Amino acid sequence: MDRSEFHYDLPPELVAQAPLPERGASRLLVLDGAAGGLADRRFADLPRLLRSGDLLVLNDTRVLPARLIGRKSTGGRAELLLERVTAPRRALMQIRASHALKAGGTIELPGGARARVEGRRGQLFDLAFDCDVAALLEAHGEVPLPPYIERAADTDDRERYQTVFARSAGAVAAPTAGLHFDRAMLLRLDALGVAHAFLTLHVGAGTFAPVRTERIEDHELHAERLRVPLEVCEAVERCRARGGRVVAVGTTSVRALETAARDGALAPFDGESRLFVYPGFRFRVVDALVTNFHLPESSLLMLVAAFAGLRETLAAYRHAVAERYRFFSYGDAMFVTPRAAALSPRQPHAV
Repeated sequence: MDRSEFHYDLPPELVAQAPLPERGASRLLVLDGAAGGLADRRFADLPRLLRSGDLLVLNDTRVLPARLIGRKSTGGRAELLLERVTAPRRALMQIRASHALKAGGTIELPGGARARVEGRRGQLFDLAFDCDVAALLEAHGEVPLPPYIERAADTDDRERYQTVFARSAGAVAAPTAGLHFDRAMLLRLDALGVAHAFLTLHVGAGTFAPVRTERIEDHELHAERLRVPLEVCEAVERCRARGGRVVAVGTTSVRALETAARDGALAPFDGESRLFVYPGFRFRVVDALVTNFHLPESSLLMLVAAFAGLRETLAAYRHAVAERYRFFSYGDAMFVTPRAAALSPRQPHAV
């Protein structure tokens, strides 16, 4: 397929620059992938779209304040943006500086910390630190807001660019579909009989990288670290047994679940994934999806199109533009059900 098939026109003023005062105050566009039908709702209506026996699968990754400002040994400014932590004192990072750093070069960082360039992996730098990376970021890092938010991060972003259930530190970007959930919504769903389970996918800065190849099949997705524990597999098995639906909250949860089921049956998984989901993919686990709106020609939009159909997805996006929905990380949400052709026959899960 050609990348241009996933284009849509978006007025810049529809890109949300800040969160709404309340997490659950956003709008919710409902897309029925089977019929192509659309309905304008509020996120507060989500319990009406779910039913007792369903299972919500949420990503509990926690966003690190992943941007650091330092100085090269020659005195020049260096801006570091975490891609992912690879060991307690090791990380892959993007570096913006006036001159590229070479292996062996050092960067002076806040708090007296220092990082040494060990090498490169494509556009990323492999850095060795003289302290714990996560602790350094928590003490001196800045919240790395997405590039389409055209303002500096403020103190409110430390809390709002984080889900209320975030607990496993390691992400560079938030799993944004989860930002709409407050504790009151989770309690409402519990009372309805909707179960929930947590997996972890640490979103990397590569999530904002555009698809650059003309043929989308030629694109190689960035690797992200994820963990699908046994508890999630068992929760999915119980959901299937009672006739419920597995509802993934966010494209990150979709990628984690479908990665863990790539051998045909869902099983615990702990490792990296480059799974690229685009039309033609057959979903083994996910029955419905809560997601935000995604950038034109992006891999995340391609995932939604694989689930609900390209024509149906683009029609929904044109509707959202016409109805002035708010787009991207701090924007509104969608509830999406699939085309039948997108689903693989359901197999027993290995637990």
